[in-house]
Amino acid sequence: MIDKMTELDKIDIKILDCLQRDGSLSQREVAEAVGLSQNACWRRMKRLQDSGVLLGTRAVVDGAAYGLDLTVFVMIKTRNHSDDWAERFRKQVEQIPEVAEFHRIGGDWDYMLKVVTRGMAGYDAVYRRLISGNELDNVTGYFSMETIFADRPLVPSR
Repeated sequence: MIDKMTELDKIDIKILDCLQRDGSLSQREVAEAVGLSQNACWRRMKRLQDSGVLLGTRAVVDGAAYGLDLTVFVMIKTRNHSDDWAERFRKQVEQIPEVAEFHRIGGDWDYMLKVVTRGMAGYDAVYRRLISGNELDNVTGYFSMETIFADRPLVPSR
């Protein structure tokens, strides 16, 4: 495994930028965009995958066009911080397909979830699943009124 940050050069960063902007690009198209031969580009892409820097490619779906018209950022506070409880909670949350992101955070809250669902009834069903059988101290939802931007390409600071 390579040290992810120190081993990335300008060409690696260009490859990652191309793929983040359009994951459907062929290896040939990426090679042309970054000024490499296809073989050299393939070797770099393979190294980026093997090292865990490049995790994969996927299609980006417009949730609203897909019928998922409500995004809620759910903040959770708990009094229980044992490893066993956290593992059970993680497994429960993983079983809720509407949870698009799940973060353990610092500050006033312990967890933050991004829930993408169909309307308020969909969110209520997720909420009921979250609170059932869990020792949660506080759960609150912040409803997104508009997505200004999302899924921006990641750019390392140097």
